[in-house]
Amino acid sequence: MTELPKYHQTFIPILETLRDGQPMHYNDLRKAVRDRYYADLPKELLEETTKDGDPIILNRVGWGKAYLKQGGYVYQPMRAMVQITQKGLEALERGALTLHDLKSDSEFVRHRTSRGKVVEETEAAEEQTPQDMIDAGVQAIEDSVKADLLEKLKTSDPYYFEHVVNDLFEKMGYGGATTTVKSGDGGIDGIINQDELGLEKIYIQAKRYDGHNVRELEIRNFIGAMSGDTQKGIFVTTSAFDAKAQEKAHNAHHKIILIDGEQLTDLMYRFGVGVQVANTYAVKALDEDYFI
Repeated sequence: MTELPKYHQTFIPILETLRDGQPMHYNDLRKAVRDRYYADLPKELLEETTKDGDPIILNRVGWGKAYLKQGGYVYQPMRAMVQITQKGLEALERGALTLHDLKSDSEFVRHRTSRGKVVEETEAAEEQTPQDMIDAGVQAIEDSVKADLLEKLKTSDPYYFEHVVNDLFEKMGYGGATTTVKSGDGGIDGIINQDELGLEKIYIQAKRYDGHNVRELEIRNFIGAMSGDTQKGIFVTTSAFDAKAQEKAHNAHHKIILIDGEQLTDLMYRFGVGVQVANTYAVKALDEDYFI
């Protein structure tokens, strides 16, 4: 399976990029390694980012450089610059530098032990950068919160669920979100404005289901309820849409967006609806441009 390289798999590419012995700016090095060795990876992989928005491929090259520096294979001759050492050139001559090689290197071991307590790492942890571990931990928490959020939505009052959906669209920047009356609404649960002046309306259908998926008939009824008032609608559910429902929405003359339970909780989490910040941690990095 195609995947992004682990940080230690960038060791040789980094050293090869620095082989000519000339200093290279840290950011230029990261991009040069990506473009020279990993440009053939799928675009979606190259565009994956860490939780703070740094492209993962560049982040891993950066960590590869950091570990090589700890082992004395590269050094920084001046601010934000990276240069290969004789030790790095010798590693290139050998043609390989594995994670095991680095962890067994006396200079690397001295560097790690000089900073006090050395954390014992499992084999799986050794494959990850600290950023990978942070992101994995944050992702685990996020997934748990989203699961709890969906469970809450599935057991909420159906009319309250309609208000939640309209709150979400307001947070997303749509204007004039309103919830229709509880009965006789023709299958329309809410109306939002695509523009601030309300020149174009979008109808909302919100179905709180816990046990079955949205069917084609419900999509058909939603389209019928929209009549000639608007050509755009959003159907939101806590469950999913069966194949015929998806096909009906796709082939409709109207523009129908389907949002299932997973997508709904993703949006609620991103825009802060039904969730709150529990903890904030500041992870600081060296400012390479500060030092002369």
